[in-house]
Amino acid sequence: MRFCGACALLALLLVSSLDSSESLQTTVKPNKGSDVIVSSLQPDCTVCTISGVNGNQTSCQLSLKLEPEEEVKLLFQCPQPVEQSYNVTIISLIECTKDACKPPTVEVQSSLLPTFSRTFSWKLKAPEKTLVSLKVIGNGLSRTPHPCNDGRQYSVLTSETSKEVPTQYCEGGSETQLDLSDQGVVSLEAKPNTQVESVLFQAFAAPMKRVMTVTIGPASTVVLTRDPGKDECEVCVSGGASPDCHATEKTLKSAEKLPLEFRCLKPEDVFTMKMTTKIECTQTSCTPASAEVDLDLFKGFKKTLTWDVTVPDRTVLTLEFPGLKEKSASEDCEDGIQYTVTTMRTDGQMRTNSYCKHGPVSQLDLFGNMAVTVEVSKEGEPDQTVFNTTAAPRRGRSTVVNSDPNMSLIITKVDKEADCQVCVTEASKQTCTSETLKRLKNPRNASVEFMCLQPQKVYTVEINREIDCTKTSCSGNAVHVNNEFFSNYNRTFTWDIKVQPTQTFHLDFPGSGLRQIPNEGTCPDGHTYSVILYLHRASPATIGTFCKGGTVTSILGQYKGRVMLTVPSDVTLDPMDFQLKIGPQSEATAIVKVNLPRGTSDTEFITPNYPKDFPDEKQILWEFSIPGMHNYSVKFSEHSAPECLNEGDVVVVEYQQEGKKPTRTALTDPQPQHQQGAFNLTLKNCKTNQTLPGLSLRYSVSVMRSGHPVLCTVDLTKGEAVSVQIEKVGADPLCEMKKDSVEKKTINVAKGETAKLSFLDCPSEDLRLTASKLIACANASLCTPTPLSIPTLDSCLPMPLHSFSWLFTIPHEATLDLVSPTGSLRQSLPGQECDPSSVLRVDENDGSFIGDFCSDGVIQKLQVHSNISITVTPRDLRRSEEPLLNVSVSPEIKEDIIYRISPNLMSPTILATPNWPNGMKAHSSVSWIVDLPWMTHALVKVDISGLECKHGHARINMKHQEEGNDLLDIGESEKTSTTNMTARQSFYLNLTNCQPEGSDQFNVKATINLERKTNLLPILLGLVGAVLLLLLILTVVCIVVRKKKSKMASQASIYMGKGNIFRPNDRHFVKTRADNDSHVYDYIDDSMVYGHLLTDSEITSNGVQVDSYQTFTGPSDRTLPVIKEPDPEPEKGQYQSFLSPSDTFMPPRPRTPIERQDSLGFQDRRMLDNELYTFKSTGDMNTIRLSGVDMEPQPPIMEESL
Repeated sequence: MRFCGACALLALLLVSSLDSSESLQTTVKPNKGSDVIVSSLQPDCTVCTISGVNGNQTSCQLSLKLEPEEEVKLLFQCPQPVEQSYNVTIISLIECTKDACKPPTVEVQSSLLPTFSRTFSWKLKAPEKTLVSLKVIGNGLSRTPHPCNDGRQYSVLTSETSKEVPTQYCEGGSETQLDLSDQGVVSLEAKPNTQVESVLFQAFAAPMKRVMTVTIGPASTVVLTRDPGKDECEVCVSGGASPDCHATEKTLKSAEKLPLEFRCLKPEDVFTMKMTTKIECTQTSCTPASAEVDLDLFKGFKKTLTWDVTVPDRTVLTLEFPGLKEKSASEDCEDGIQYTVTTMRTDGQMRTNSYCKHGPVSQLDLFGNMAVTVEVSKEGEPDQTVFNTTAAPRRGRSTVVNSDPNMSLIITKVDKEADCQVCVTEASKQTCTSETLKRLKNPRNASVEFMCLQPQKVYTVEINREIDCTKTSCSGNAVHVNNEFFSNYNRTFTWDIKVQPTQTFHLDFPGSGLRQIPNEGTCPDGHTYSVILYLHRASPATIGTFCKGGTVTSILGQYKGRVMLTVPSDVTLDPMDFQLKIGPQSEATAIVKVNLPRGTSDTEFITPNYPKDFPDEKQILWEFSIPGMHNYSVKFSEHSAPECLNEGDVVVVEYQQEGKKPTRTALTDPQPQHQQGAFNLTLKNCKTNQTLPGLSLRYSVSVMRSGHPVLCTVDLTKGEAVSVQIEKVGADPLCEMKKDSVEKKTINVAKGETAKLSFLDCPSEDLRLTASKLIACANASLCTPTPLSIPTLDSCLPMPLHSFSWLFTIPHEATLDLVSPTGSLRQSLPGQECDPSSVLRVDENDGSFIGDFCSDGVIQKLQVHSNISITVTPRDLRRSEEPLLNVSVSPEIKEDIIYRISPNLMSPTILATPNWPNGMKAHSSVSWIVDLPWMTHALVKVDISGLECKHGHARINMKHQEEGNDLLDIGESEKTSTTNMTARQSFYLNLTNCQPEGSDQFNVKATINLERKTNLLPILLGLVGAVLLLLLILTVVCIVVRKKKSKMASQASIYMGKGNIFRPNDRHFVKTRADNDSHVYDYIDDSMVYGHLLTDSEITSNGVQVDSYQTFTGPSDRTLPVIKEPDPEPEKGQYQSFLSPSDTFMPPRPRTPIERQDSLGFQDRRMLDNELYTFKSTGDMNTIRLSGVDMEPQPPIMEESL
């Protein structure tokens, strides 16, 4: 049972495997003359032949060759797709005689196994020196190294046994014929299921030869040379009785349409062509003027084109190329075209330079005879115009030298390969040389001429001056640089200085000083200074190489020295003058004075000749000046210690400070750290072993401040969302600001951030503190009014707040309303300037300036339809407690800016466009709503400028608020500068800007003057009323005067000892005595002085005694009224009531002055106690107090008042 199950399983697997494989059965019959081979490309794929009566016999194999004209049934079996698993090769033979081929037409059995990839091959068989040409039928072919897109690829081999790479073609091109010889092979590869035309070529046979016609110019010679390693081939010149043939070399000269015949299949593979053309030049032109190439001449050959150019003496020839780059000898040009320029130098030597195309060299300036060669590969194709020529007389670069007697000139040739001469003319005698010009001493009126176009690239110039302080005075004179000569050359200025052997020369470098660099280095500005000492019995020592701007202020050297300044040709001379004087005698070979700056610095120094050896038994001294409140540290970076020959000798490093003992250390000992004060460092060398490394030292001196920084922690995580910025505005380089221990030039502390700040040596006036606050509102309905007040910043900040800004961000459909807490705003304009200490600057967030504003003006409200910033810069922000401005959000407005104005009568009101005096922002609009006071009208003067538009339109419109009629309407087309008008009521002033034309800016200034309105009817009514009132008053006055006169005979004034003072017949009179003249008597009737003796019948009808006097015996039972002094007479021009009470109710009478003794509050003790006015004596008055009202001390009575 198990065995049966296994058999069933195997059978099932076999069936399934057969089902999964692919098979193809077809019947084919190859044409006559064709050998067909069917090959499997996969090892598990087979091709089988089916035979037998019932087709039951199969023979399978991996490769099968089919016999021509025999029909066979084939079966293809493969587990993979069959079309990708087999290849069919069809091989045919084209057999030719010397003049015909068989078959004459190359045909293809296109129906043979088209399912598979097929390769059709045709082998050629022809007699020797027979050319077989296959003419393409239909579209031509094009040579290509890439696969063809249509699935049909042609390939050609010159020989079946050749190892060369086949030449490939695709259909569609200019190649209409394929030329082959015996053993040539042509193939066509067709991909599966690709249709192939049945007829492809026509075959022709002819004697093997290539015919061409060439034209050679009159100044050209062509030489055809056969490569000995190639096949034999003859080149023949036909056209004569018999052809002139050569098998190795043939020279062709000037000819027009010369017929040539090559007796080989591919002469371009056998022959090379060399053409030489002559160009002759004068001093002004060349013939021919350009090097031209016939691109069809020997096309496909390897060519060498040479132009021999003859140039007369003292002539410069300029060759213009399309752009070349110089190449090395081992480098190949990518495009197969190489240019070579060979020139003959003035010394008779040849110089060759090679180039490739596509480079920066577009022009060559050459002298003398030359040759230009262009080597072109078989595939290369040169430009039709290789180069152009321009000839010109050769003019040298001449310089006239006129110097002082102590100057010498040395011209050195640095480019030994350059073809250039230098000629010096002195006293009408000229000397020329191609080498370095020796020292030209004391040149006066000498002419130096360089015989090349760019001598600055060939020569360097040294200008030397000798300064002998033993013969001339050296007392601090400034040494200048003579910059008149050779400004375009690499220049070296040298000064050779000499003093007495016991003296030193002292060089001072005032101003910026010098900075030491490595001895082989150069300075960024191109001005490199060097100081060299000529030591006794030793080689010269370079004290140092320096650049401008450093800490070295002076250098002293013994006996002889040199100062050298090197400046390259492309740098404009900008030297630093130095001063020279004789210094004191010194044991040190050289002294370098260093002035280290304030602040933190690290300055490096090196020993003379570094990195070479410091001279034996010499010493150098550095004098360091250290600023106060600074520490210094010395660090030896690199050093080498020599081997001293004398026993006990060592290299000594000595430190000396004023007032202290010198300190000696070795090179390996710790050096001074964190010291203060100036110091000297001396380095002394011993006599060393010259076979070993000598003494050298590189060290640095670090300086740092010893002060303490101001620390401040700014915490912006709490409270309002404020950001802080601190900026250095002073020029003090020692001011050091740090944020979180990192030095900054500008410190920014964002909102919600905490930062630790430090300030070292920073005066408060050198720092600027600004702060800002962002106020954002995303929903206009939820925006709340905001009073602008300055928040309190951290008190630890060492500088005052310079300005504070509020940045407002609102939705596009909202508007910002700005209102002053004091009621109104004023825009700062000419004539109504604001106090700079209380200005609010308003800008749009795009940078557009709106204006500066302050309080107490005519602007009741400012509305802005954009995001803005408001900046305040008062003198003392920290004292500002009240809000500076109230800002709220309102619905969207159509204009960009609206001002609500309430002008006043006291002064003119000036309105100006935003960004005054500059123009309005382009494509913006602004309106003023002007509310006039009652019973006023406005005289408005409008000044306009810049009303010209490039894009859009500009308009000025003014109209009344109620009536709405236009008072003014001006567009950009109207040329108006000033307009005057009158507004009878409140009005609008609207402006709209465009894109201005050019630099013109549109701005408007309006001046408003208010006047009261005049109405005749109220004036007339007022006049009539005044006249009636005057008549009424006159009538009342007359009645009162008449009534008083009638009562004068019966009325008298008396004094009542007790009771209040009152006026007869008027018990309702409320005025006090000081308010009237009732106590003043015009006269006293003597007959009435005894009025108290009268009978009752003599008493007046009102029951009050009159005209009697009684002695005052004391205060009455009731309190006496306060007696006030009479008011002074009103001055002229002061306000008075229409009529005074005295003029209204009593007739006028003279006024009597009252002194203190006349007051009712006093009594004269001299009067006798009797009934008469009799004085007891003539002495001084002795007053007694009658009232307690006036308790203040009385002023003394002057004699003039008695």
